[in-house]
This record gives sequence, C-alpha cells and structure tokens, in this order.
Amino acid sequence: MSNTIVISIDAMGGDHGPSVVVPGVAKAAQALPGVRFLLHGDEARLNAELARSPAARAVSEVRHTDKFIAMDEKPAQAMRRGKGSSLWNAVESLRAGEAQACVSAGNTGALMAISKLILRMGAGLERPAIVASWPTMKGITAVLDVGANVESDAAQLVEFAIMGAAFHHAVHGSKRPTVGLLNVGSEDQKGHDEVREAHAILRETKLDFDYHGFVEGTDIAYGTVDVVVTDGFTGNVALKTAEGLARFFSGEIKSTLTSGPLAMLGAVIASGALKKMRARLDPGRVNGGPLLGLNGIVVKSHGGADANGFFSAIRVATDLARSDFTAEIDRNLKRLTASSAPGSVEGEACPVDAKRDGVSE
Repeated sequence: MSNTIVISIDAMGGDHGPSVVVPGVAKAAQALPGVRFLLHGDEARLNAELARSPAARAVSEVRHTDKFIAMDEKPAQAMRRGKGSSLWNAVESLRAGEAQACVSAGNTGALMAISKLILRMGAGLERPAIVASWPTMKGITAVLDVGANVESDAAQLVEFAIMGAAFHHAVHGSKRPTVGLLNVGSEDQKGHDEVREAHAILRETKLDFDYHGFVEGTDIAYGTVDVVVTDGFTGNVALKTAEGLARFFSGEIKSTLTSGPLAMLGAVIASGALKKMRARLDPGRVNGGPLLGLNGIVVKSHGGADANGFFSAIRVATDLARSDFTAEIDRNLKRLTASSAPGSVEGEACPVDAKRDGVSE
C-alpha cells in the first residue's frame, strides 16, 4: 500500500522492553490502520511476546540483535559500543529509508547522540529539542526544550518556536498555533539577553503561527498558548516539577478518599468523575516526546511507560510521519532567513544569521 507507514522500534529499550513494546504495537495495530513495524531486538524474546499477540504479529517484522544499550549508559560510551544495538539499528533503519519514523523508550542521552550521528540535523537548524505534550486547562500545550540542551541562545529559541508550532499543528491539530516564550515576567524588559533577543525576533518576523509574547510558569497549566519555548534546563526542571506535583496530588486524593467510611462512600459516589480526572492526568495519555530538528522523525517514549503509554508514542510518530511537519519547518526557516537578509526591513531587528556566523552586530 502506498500510504503504509513503517515505524522502526527499539524493542529492547525502556524499563520493560518487549513485554510493553509488543502490547503497545498490538494496540496500534487495532487503532492505526496502514501502519507496520520493524522490531529491533532479541528474536527469541520478541517472538515469545508476538506469539501471544496475533494482532501485533500480523503487522511486525523482527530484526534480530542481541545487543542493547542500558538505561544508565553514558552517551559517549553508547556511541562507542552502540553500533549494532537495538537502538542503533532502529535509527539506522530510518536513515536507510526502510521506515518513516522511529520510537524508543531507551536511554535518552544515547538516543539523542546516536540519532544526531546517524541522521544529522535538518538544513538550517542548529540543535535538536525534545518536546513534551502537557495537559492544561484548555487542552494540550507543547513545551520545548525539556532536556536536550542545557543552554540555548536567541537563534536556537527561535528555531524551537518554529519546530514546536509545526509539531502542535501536526499532532494536536491546531490550525494556527500560538507561541509564547517562557520568562520571569510578561514585560519586555524582563528576562536575560537571549530570551529578550528571541522575543524581538519572533515579534518582528512573519511566520506561520501567532506569537503571543512572554508567558510565565503559571501560563503552562492555564494553556495560555499552544507552544511554550524555553531552554532545556528550565524546561526539564518545569517538567519534573509538574510530574512530581501530579503524583503528590494523586497520592493526597487517594489518601483522603480512603481515610474513613464517609470518605470512602463519597469516593464511590464520585467514582465516575474521579476516573475522568485520573485519565486526564495520566502521563501515558500524552507520552511520546519527539526529538525535533533531526533529518528524520525520532520519538522518545518514557522509559517506564506501560503498553498504553508506548502506543501513545507510536501514535505521535505516526501523526508526524503522515503530516507536512518537516515542510512547515522548512517554510518558516526560509521566511526567517529572508527577514534577516541585508536590506530587509525586518532583518534590521533580526540578527540571527550574524550571530550564527560569528559576526558582531
């Protein structure tokens, strides 16, 4: 079939490996027609799981390797000894054109390093970014970067905005995404030099999304904008803080509702509403963080994801593979370059290329 999508999967990655990957593939087989899978990993273990799942078996091809990268392995070590591993082979299948996207629940640092080595960066992009889909009061907000880069300059923050908007459009269906820069205040004079410079560039450049301006930490949960842009250090701290708070509140609610007979009765009465809230806060529902900026679609699943969570990551990879995601990024990068060209009215306020080339303003 001409519209068939092939997803290459590191079947040994994550905390659970094939015991979660195969059931996740089975769910995808039922929910995503026209998708097939290359499963890279230990043939015996994979075939044992596939024997229990005819739905997954029907859409999967096993590529054997007995090598895998441990979750605690350092990226430099993974680069040296990773060739031929399930993670390496999954990404290599993408580069070779055998698949349109790759999914791994494995070591994040190793996945990033190996993907950059094999796939390289997309034209006009400096660094990749990891994007997280964040449940909010208004829907889903994409937040990036959440861990790929500790520091980011103004040019990179602008690139993150372009990539994040394309991602939100492709995966979450926004027609014209709104984008905000995370800052310590909404006033123009707030924040460090890099975030203020990125703010000026985004404000002056006409791109295929609506730039909102600065947003604060509370705006993420409010859903003030579709895309929140920040550096990887700040984004990762925000993400881990939110995950910790979600677990804290879930634990407190459970403790409160089991504290006595009347509380337990109230929990029974409110069980329907509580189930909806639990589903809303379930990290697996929005699992799957793409490594944006590469010459290929690579999606990172949470290492501890269950089958539902892994299926969610597969769905993100499929949505991106079926979209014009990369073309949209390319269009906006060309507009950004044109706006910063000598003689451009907008270019006088957008010194992105000068900074990249090491030219002083």
